Amino acid sequence: MISVDVEVVLKRYSEPTNNPVTGIVQKYLEKMEIRPNSVITNIWGALHNEVTAIIIGDIPNYLLRYAQTMMEFGDKGVDGNVISCNKVILLHGPPGTGKTSLCKALAQKLTVHMQGRFTSGLLIEINSHSLFSKWFSESGKLVNKMFSKIREVVENTNLLVCVLIDEIESLARARDQCISGTEPSDSIRVVNTLLTQIDEIRSYKNVLIFATSNMTETIDLAFVDRADIKQFIGLPSVPAIYNIYLSCLEELMKAQIIKEQPLERTHAIKEGNISLSEETKHLMSICEQSRGLSGRSLRKVPFIAHALFLDQSFSTLKNFLVAMENAVHKEITERQYFSLGKKEV
Repeated sequence: MISVDVEVVLKRYSEPTNNPVTGIVQKYLEKMEIRPNSVITNIWGALHNEVTAIIIGDIPNYLLRYAQTMMEFGDKGVDGNVISCNKVILLHGPPGTGKTSLCKALAQKLTVHMQGRFTSGLLIEINSHSLFSKWFSESGKLVNKMFSKIREVVENTNLLVCVLIDEIESLARARDQCISGTEPSDSIRVVNTLLTQIDEIRSYKNVLIFATSNMTETIDLAFVDRADIKQFIGLPSVPAIYNIYLSCLEELMKAQIIKEQPLERTHAIKEGNISLSEETKHLMSICEQSRGLSGRSLRKVPFIAHALFLDQSFSTLKNFLVAMENAVHKEITERQYFSLGKKEV
C-alpha cells in the first residue's frame, strides 16, 4: 500500500458573470486532484469493514474488479456496440450509508492499482443542484457545458478520470414525473442531454462515472439502464455497528477523552474462544439497540454522549458506554417524533 503526503487541490471552473446565464456556471463543477494519500486510504479501510458487514460479498473489491475489466476491454479494443459497457456505477440506498465516501475511496484505490497505466487520477465532483437555471431552457445547456469541460480533462489519456454525480435524481429525474412539474420541458431536456452525454463520453478509455442516489424511485429508467452496476448500500448490520463504535471509542481513547481500556474485535467475538468483558457485552447491547441508524448517525452518537450525558471531560469506558446508550435512546426517540409528525401532516 502506498503512503505519501496528502495533496488535494481544489479548483473551480468559472465563467464571466456579465450575463445572468453564464454566471450560473461558476459553482457547478469542482475538480479534485487525487493522488495516493493516507487520508483517503483510511476512508477505504473503514468503509471496507463497514460495507462488507452490511452486504454479502466484498463490495469494494467487487467494484475494483469492474473497473479493471472496463479498462482491459478498452485496451484490447472490444467493440462497445457489441459488448455494452457505459462506464457508469450507481450506488443507491438510505442517506448516511457511505455511498459518496465509497466513491471517493474507490477513485483513490483505482489510482493506486493502476499506477502503471496512468500517471495520476482525478475525481471530478458535480454539484447537481447548481446545474438548474432559473432561465428557461438553459439547464440543458449547462449540462452540455459541464460535459464539455470534462472531455477537456479526459483528453489527457495519462489521467484516470472519475466523475462523481451525487444525488443523481436531481439531474436524471424520471421524465414521466417531469411532465407534471412547473417546467416540464426544461426538466426533460436536462435528462435527455445527460443521457446523450453519457453515451458520448463512454468512448473514452480513461473515464468512469459514479452516481449516488437516496431516491431511486425518482430516477429515469433510461439512466438506470445505462448503469453497468447498480449496487444497494444498506444500513449497517450489528457487526458493522460494532466496528463503527469501536473505531470511535478507540479514537477517543487516543485523544485521552476516555480512559484506555481494550475491547474485543468482532472476529474474536465470532470465534467465541474468549470470555467477554462487561464493557464489551454492554457495547454489544448498545449495537443491538442501534439497529436502523445510518453510519452517519452512528458516528454522531459518541459526540452526543459526551456533550449531553457526561459531566466531566475525562471518563471511564464504563461511564461513557452508559452515556452512549442514553444518546442512542435520544436519537431513536427524536426519529419517532419526526415519523409521527409526518403521519399527522
